[in-house]
Amino acid sequence: MTLTILAIYLAAQFGLGYYVSRRIQTEDDYLIGGRSLGMGLATFSIFATWFGAETCIGAAGRVYVEGLAGGTHDPFGYALCILFMGLFIAVPIWKLKLTTVGDLYKIRYGGMVERVASIIMIPTSLLWAAAQIRAFGQILSAISGVEVTFMITLAAAFIIAYTFLGGLLADAWTDLIQGIALLLGLMILGVALFLSNGSELWNAIPTSRFSLLTNKATLLDMIESWSVPILGSLVAAELITRAIASRTAATARRASIIAFLMYILIGVIPIFVGLIGPQVFSNLTHSEQILPLIAEKYLPHFLYVLFIGALLSAIISTVDSALLTCGSLTAHNILLPLLQDRKTVSETLKVKLARSSVVLYGLIAYIMALYAEGVYHLVEEASSFGSSGLVVVIFFALYAKSWSPLAAMLSLLGGVISYILSAHVIGAAHPFITSLLFAFVLYLIGDFLRPAKAPAPAGFRFIEPVE
Repeated sequence: MTLTILAIYLAAQFGLGYYVSRRIQTEDDYLIGGRSLGMGLATFSIFATWFGAETCIGAAGRVYVEGLAGGTHDPFGYALCILFMGLFIAVPIWKLKLTTVGDLYKIRYGGMVERVASIIMIPTSLLWAAAQIRAFGQILSAISGVEVTFMITLAAAFIIAYTFLGGLLADAWTDLIQGIALLLGLMILGVALFLSNGSELWNAIPTSRFSLLTNKATLLDMIESWSVPILGSLVAAELITRAIASRTAATARRASIIAFLMYILIGVIPIFVGLIGPQVFSNLTHSEQILPLIAEKYLPHFLYVLFIGALLSAIISTVDSALLTCGSLTAHNILLPLLQDRKTVSETLKVKLARSSVVLYGLIAYIMALYAEGVYHLVEEASSFGSSGLVVVIFFALYAKSWSPLAAMLSLLGGVISYILSAHVIGAAHPFITSLLFAFVLYLIGDFLRPAKAPAPAGFRFIEPVE
């Protein structure tokens, strides 16, 4: 019965996405919703896109195992990421009237940097998508008892089809519904826990589980732990695209700030569930199933079904954004420039290229989801891989008065290489801040080596400080 109700709920969302998708005529319609997002759509789209499997499933599972120290990333780190994006990136990047984040690198540094940056951004979005698909399968497996691998496959098929049809415009409208469902679902669970024995469970939590740091954490450990979700995700294309798609620059900024507040207030509920989890369900094989299991225990069946629907909404709104990002960067910033005469390419062909890319990356994300260690692992890697160079370059692109393609290229490639060496070859304790330092130094070196009279890249202009 539960699966039947959920199937109807998902079918309704699929139908809404299909209905909205009929309005798609151009590439801008498909990729950025025609830059038409008002305050309500922009706010809920930012919130629902970011508040996904990591916050609901991954964070609760990690806190279940490690205590509050396991929840550094969520909700606090990623919430601050949204706030900083709204304060420092949303307005200047909206003013450039971009179609994708990759366009920023083109107008500041040229086509070669555009393609390299796009290639670096794609794996990050793929990891995000894989995390959501895996979480989707985990939830379906928890409520049905069916083997996880089969449910991940089923989840991937639904999400690929859903993203293929709708694009960002449909995504934004369904984000509104999904965001409201998620808010209600988590608040209902919070109230149910409070009215039952939630206060007793809270009082019984060992004091050691409230520490934000592990026993052996150093200052550098703390900086690394917080910089990954804040700086590593600050330039995530899924997040910045919502600013680009907003109706006005003020909307982009204000929506981000409101989404930040929503994220903090609602994000503490999964953290609470993770903290009390060991007292309710001890020695779980899959710690990431703690949230749906707690909901099943404390909610009436009807409300439990609504809650599961809300969780699936959170996941869907995040994964389709990640797949859409991969498709947009590939089609718009990598494939289209390779065509002989880009200006004569029809809008229909552009949309077809983007949709085909979405399907391809959906299949790749599905394979990654099958073999990943867990949702939290995927998201943590997504926030770190290649992002150090992107952070450095995008801030110079937005706030510097002149730009060096050599500096950007050195920073982007140096950030990726230094992170891979630090994290996976040397096994350094702080790979992200190491790669961030390398990326920054390499940018300065490249800028110093730039010829004194180097021509400005196409689209050269300086952004005035935001009032």
